[in-house]
Amino acid sequence: MSRKTSKKRPAKKKVEVVEEEEETGEESPSLFSPSTLIRLLFRPKVLLVLAVAVTGLFFFQKVKQQIPDLSQREEYQIETKELSLQPAPPHYVPIDIVDQVIKRSELPARVSLLDQGLVLKIADAFEKHPWVEKVISVRKTNTVEVEIQFRKPAAMVELKQGLFPVDNAGVLLPPEDFSVSDARRFPIITGVSSIPDGPAGTSWGDLSVTGAAQLAEALGPHWKELDIVSIEAPPRVTADVTLDDLIYRLITAGGSEIVWGRSPKSQRRGELRVDQKIGKLEKYYRDYGGFDRPHGPYEIDIRHWQEISRRPLKQQSSQRTLMRR
Repeated sequence: MSRKTSKKRPAKKKVEVVEEEEETGEESPSLFSPSTLIRLLFRPKVLLVLAVAVTGLFFFQKVKQQIPDLSQREEYQIETKELSLQPAPPHYVPIDIVDQVIKRSELPARVSLLDQGLVLKIADAFEKHPWVEKVISVRKTNTVEVEIQFRKPAAMVELKQGLFPVDNAGVLLPPEDFSVSDARRFPIITGVSSIPDGPAGTSWGDLSVTGAAQLAEALGPHWKELDIVSIEAPPRVTADVTLDDLIYRLITAGGSEIVWGRSPKSQRRGELRVDQKIGKLEKYYRDYGGFDRPHGPYEIDIRHWQEISRRPLKQQSSQRTLMRR
């Protein structure tokens, strides 16, 4: 019997069917969606951390209640009036300046050095006082040290109501802190028709006062030796007048009038410097022995670059004598 050879049939190829995910159009859940946040929140590690945090906060509050309030301990408190001022206030500042600050700002009689807001409270209290120009620093040591830049009186503005002290910027100082004898030691500013815009510690509000105060400060060291008694401020006629538009006069003990010119802070071109004008005044005073000799009083103009001009006030002559200086 012959054996039939069977033909091998080719093996069927396995066809891998790749099922494509149907696009449903739905986006994967957002990280910040409520469902995602809930799954994250309820993980064991997260729950453990939260449990520890809540327990720690609970015990911290309990422990905090048991800790004594050290801010109320006497060793951490100081008398407010024992504040240390650095440097010591100058002689013209009231000796009870600290008491005045406490009263004005209603600070308590005692303060705690552990008070986190103490530095700001002290600085704010001193800055509101009219004698204080600037609080430089407040430091807590075994007490509280306050470094202050005080205002310095430059002149007295003469009004019908009396004499009003101002500093070199035209800021009104407390009149009640000056006696009559104190007031007469400072240069006098006359010719002012305005009154202060606000209380002590604020600007007078008149440029003629500001310029006169600047001039008083510049002449302060030479005031008595030159026999000057007052600064005559020009009236400020309109609101658009600037400091450079104002011309000042100096009145001497003998009645002579010195035409000084603009304030020391003037930026007007051609204006002599303060030291140049003072130099001319000193030389004139030495040469003639005073501003009223030999036949004064005079009107003396020192604004020229080379000369000093003068004319007798009594004769009201328009003729001027020119002298090389």
